[in-house]
Amino acid sequence: MSRTALLTDHQWARIESLMPSSDGSAGRPFRDHRSILEGIIYRFRAGIPWRDLPENFGPWQTVWKRHRRFSCDGTWDKIHSRLLAEADA
Repeated sequence: MSRTALLTDHQWARIESLMPSSDGSAGRPFRDHRSILEGIIYRFRAGIPWRDLPENFGPWQTVWKRHRRFSCDGTWDKIHSRLLAEADA
């Protein structure tokens, strides 16, 4: 496993359906959610500033904005709820 490929296919499949869509929104479509999510995970795991994210995750600003959007729109709450429900089952 690569240092920057943090989610297995099985882990990604469990949360992929919870990712918001950019369909119908003005502006550019979302960059691949998986690479952005792995950038967020990498940043917290490494304990580095957003600006120090490796370039293979995309621009650090994009990763930061998506993290902030997920915090505001409830995406993190949905992921957390789903994983807790699966753990309880």
